[in-house]
Amino acid sequence: MSHYDALETRSAEARAAAQLEALNGLLDEPLGALRDLASLPVFRKSELSERQKAKPPFGGLVVRNASHVFQSPGPIYEPGGNSRDWWRFGRFLHALGVGADDVVQNCFGYHLTPAGTMFENAAHAVGAMVLPAGTGQTALQVEAAAAVGATVYAGTPDYLKVILEKADEMGVSLGITKAAVSGGALFPALRDYYTGRGITCRQCYATADLGHIAYESDAMEGMIVDEHVIVEIVTPGTGDPVPDGEVGEVLVTALNPDYPLVRFATGDMSAVMAGQSPCGRTNMRIKGWMGRADQTTKIKGMFVRPEQVAALVNAHPEVTRARVIATRDGDADVMTVRIESPGGDYAKSVQDVLKLKGTVEVVAPDSLPKDGVLIEDQRSYD
Repeated sequence: MSHYDALETRSAEARAAAQLEALNGLLDEPLGALRDLASLPVFRKSELSERQKAKPPFGGLVVRNASHVFQSPGPIYEPGGNSRDWWRFGRFLHALGVGADDVVQNCFGYHLTPAGTMFENAAHAVGAMVLPAGTGQTALQVEAAAAVGATVYAGTPDYLKVILEKADEMGVSLGITKAAVSGGALFPALRDYYTGRGITCRQCYATADLGHIAYESDAMEGMIVDEHVIVEIVTPGTGDPVPDGEVGEVLVTALNPDYPLVRFATGDMSAVMAGQSPCGRTNMRIKGWMGRADQTTKIKGMFVRPEQVAALVNAHPEVTRARVIATRDGDADVMTVRIESPGGDYAKSVQDVLKLKGTVEVVAPDSLPKDGVLIEDQRSYD
């Protein structure tokens, strides 16, 4: 299969140069290199929400060529455009093999939230026809899919199974052979179920604010980062990049001049995969969704936040990593702080930074898991 465009197979040097040029076109003060992006502040959804409350609907951010405004839970308001592939999902559909001969049954919601419009925009970008099915009314979904000859399903991972089972119950044969899914967990057993029914199922990673971020190809090795975003993996609660391969929070810079977002924190966890996809696409790969980054936990009536744990590490040059573990002793909370260090006394520092007393265990460097977890809640209330 041909690639969506030449951007997918360019060299790392060409990609970095183009991304730096695009990024500098969005900034008041240009950066000298892409690595300097880490010097800019992280932009969190909570900050976006507060800005929008103060100056609705978009918080005074740069918004150009908007044809839609959407509302997501929070509420958060997102602009949308109707130019070709505005949200960039066309790249994902093309990788799935969707094209001009296809009819896409779009089962993402069209009301207030942007997902339905995002995938309709993508289908048009690859020349496909769209059945704007939305959610619910499964029997009607089956009838419509059969009547219009739908070949592609777009929606959450689990709803296609509901449609297929309803079709079986109704004695209706459907022609869906491809599924583009997002917005939920695609469990291996569910993907196998679709494969068994002759349906190729691929998923992408996206958010309402940023649009398309990464997608699966036929290589089925991680998720390939979209060509018009920059992805960083950082220590949760901070903007500090982690080494490739370690789990951390996903920050995304969207190089969209109509709605640029710089170092936007998704709150999701992932990790960079080494190497290049066998499908020939050369961009960075990530391992997909690996949990939530906001590990804020209440211990002894006080909130302990990931940024506090990061500050504890940064306060001591010899400390490489720290992990807060919450357990119970009878009806009382217990906080244990494990600190990677050659040695030292960190009890006072723990109390000063975390605002709580706890047991401090100094452990050998590289002995804590590199899984992005800074606060581990082991308490059971059963």
